[in-house]
Amino acid sequence: MDIQTNSSCLSATYHPYPMAPIDGKGCYLIDDKGNSYLDFMSGIGVNIFGYGYSAWQQAMIKQIYRLTHCSNLLMNKQAIECAKLLCEKTECENVFFANSGAESNEAAIKAARKYSHDRYGDDRYEILTLTNSFHGRTITTLSANGQSLFHQHFMPFTAGFRHVHTNDIDDLRKKISDKTCAIMIELIQGEGGVNEISAAFAAEIQKICDANDILLIIDEVQTGIGRCGSLFLYEQYHLHPDIVTSAKALGAGIPIGAVLFFHKTANVFRQGDHGSTFGGNMLACASTSFVLRHLDEALYHAIRENGIYLKQQLLQCPKVESVSGRGLMLGVAFDHLFAQNIAQRCFENGLLVSTAKNHLRLLPPYIITKQEIDHGVTILKAILATESK
Repeated sequence: MDIQTNSSCLSATYHPYPMAPIDGKGCYLIDDKGNSYLDFMSGIGVNIFGYGYSAWQQAMIKQIYRLTHCSNLLMNKQAIECAKLLCEKTECENVFFANSGAESNEAAIKAARKYSHDRYGDDRYEILTLTNSFHGRTITTLSANGQSLFHQHFMPFTAGFRHVHTNDIDDLRKKISDKTCAIMIELIQGEGGVNEISAAFAAEIQKICDANDILLIIDEVQTGIGRCGSLFLYEQYHLHPDIVTSAKALGAGIPIGAVLFFHKTANVFRQGDHGSTFGGNMLACASTSFVLRHLDEALYHAIRENGIYLKQQLLQCPKVESVSGRGLMLGVAFDHLFAQNIAQRCFENGLLVSTAKNHLRLLPPYIITKQEIDHGVTILKAILATESK
């Protein structure tokens, strides 16, 4: 089958590069023509062990030969084991499994509103999110997104969201009201341009939440599961959230999302309040358990170290204005250059990167080596040396 000729069979919601990967090894993808590409986006932050990772493959094969799915009306050993690992590693009290980051955030929003409804009645339902935030593409998570470009075409949107200027403590205080039930934040805004939330702003959010029985929801769909050099980024900010959402790296390539409920929210969802046919899928949970068992301080240290090294190398490239982010989640801003054009030229030269607003967004696999970092930066440096606009 000619892949490009038949690609029109897919809904045109993406504009992919003219390259169809059919194999991979380590941090490299190989297309149907035998071309090799160094992958600095790992399926947009998903393929944390790269490609052809034997131990993970064997774990998946083992589960496939048993069961891949069962009904949530039956006890699910894989889901229970996976939830137990998350509880042990985070001190959350229980976990709801979904299938994606957007679904996890949708569940978190429902839980926050139910928590407030159970205690304060119908009129305490507003959720504050931040400008430039991204929480998903369902109607409700589109409403939560703090970017106007998402607030079109699909009217009417879900009511009950207010957007606070990121890192603006005064605006935060102004937007809090008697209707506020939760504040939902990303600590690094991935789709918004790899923008870091300041420690002072995060601390003020925590203080306001604690003083007013407002829930703190942290969206760690992209920052979590080791991406920034710790299991979750909120640990580095010394925060104690009430709800944390996760996906992407969580399943290392198998679709899964999770909502972690801490003490205050542990008993909000009761039988029938929420559900998902595929939530807790056995194969996905087996993959997540593998991930959680293989994430340790040695790997976190390597992620932090390689992130610092990559940032240093990027800052030496011509026309690079700044590099934001932590660990292996970095954004590169250029002086008068259009990031999408740079990404296209990277692809043409065998390097896969993504973009976020006017930044290159780099999310390489956790197994990346300094030699592979050097290879990728050499490609980018050569492109920038010849790029004029």
